[in-house]
Amino acid sequence: MKHSPTAQPLTAPLTNPQATIDCPIIVLVGPTAVGKTALSLRLVQRFDCEIVSMDSMQVYRHMDVGTAKPSLEEQASVPHHLIDIINPDEQYDAARFVNDALAAIKDIASRNRTVLLTGGTGLYLKALFEGLFDALPTDEGVRVQLRERLEQEGREALHAELCRIDPATGARVHANDTQRLLRGLEIYLVSGRTWTELIAEQQEQQQQQKAGGQGSRFTRVFQVALDCERERLYQRIAQRSQLMLEQGMIEEVEQLRGMGYAPDLPSMQSIGYKHVNNLLSGEWNKAEMLEYLIRDTRRYAKRQMTWFRKNQELNWFVRDDYDRIAAQAATVLGL
Repeated sequence: MKHSPTAQPLTAPLTNPQATIDCPIIVLVGPTAVGKTALSLRLVQRFDCEIVSMDSMQVYRHMDVGTAKPSLEEQASVPHHLIDIINPDEQYDAARFVNDALAAIKDIASRNRTVLLTGGTGLYLKALFEGLFDALPTDEGVRVQLRERLEQEGREALHAELCRIDPATGARVHANDTQRLLRGLEIYLVSGRTWTELIAEQQEQQQQQKAGGQGSRFTRVFQVALDCERERLYQRIAQRSQLMLEQGMIEEVEQLRGMGYAPDLPSMQSIGYKHVNNLLSGEWNKAEMLEYLIRDTRRYAKRQMTWFRKNQELNWFVRDDYDRIAAQAATVLGL
């Protein structure tokens, strides 16, 4: 059965800064392969947590190996929220995450348990804690037309069009980044305004909100970021990349393609999946695929660290310093 792109409509983001939630929340972030999952399970035991995933890829069903999801045994040991909630041809963004995460947090709070919010998607953390305003416009029909144009005209032609319409977005979005390339054109075609204009407007609204003294909706939070010496992190990335292949990453992508999920879907163009798709399409051999996978995962980890370093609410710890993390979390949250 062939699956067509069937993105769900965006729901209205929950952005009322006055609606506070009073339950203990531990935030655990860090770059890919730093060891968040292992530390999460230790914190779960110590603080009676349920986990809310903050990962933009683990939301997808059938995409397990390449997203480094917790194992079935790990998921059985503690409730996990926001894992396996949509199909690979559906759209998921920060607005949906905010709604889903708030619902999960309130559900966990109703059981008087601690929330452990963990993952590597910095935008989701920012959206949850700083709020979202109007969701950027989306239209399924326009998206389908743009994908057809991409196939017929190629990336370079569409990128040139984006540069004419929205030079700032064109400059920051590479022609090979088809997800953001099509998103920039979609926003303009649906709204008549550029992505750059709408983002600037949202940033101005956020600044006005902060100036007005509107604080976080959460009252008991301890935010942790895991650090790791660069060469050690790169070693861990290489080891994880090799392990993914041994665990069946290639077979997973073959299965997804067999289910009708096209290689050009945004989910199938993410790190790992894009690389295996290029292997299966004959663009790279296996050695090249692994080399580029490691390289691109390193670059992604660097971008993650740059993003997290800008967040002044995060408390930084060495990746394996569980005792100090647990002690400070207990003190800050009164647990």
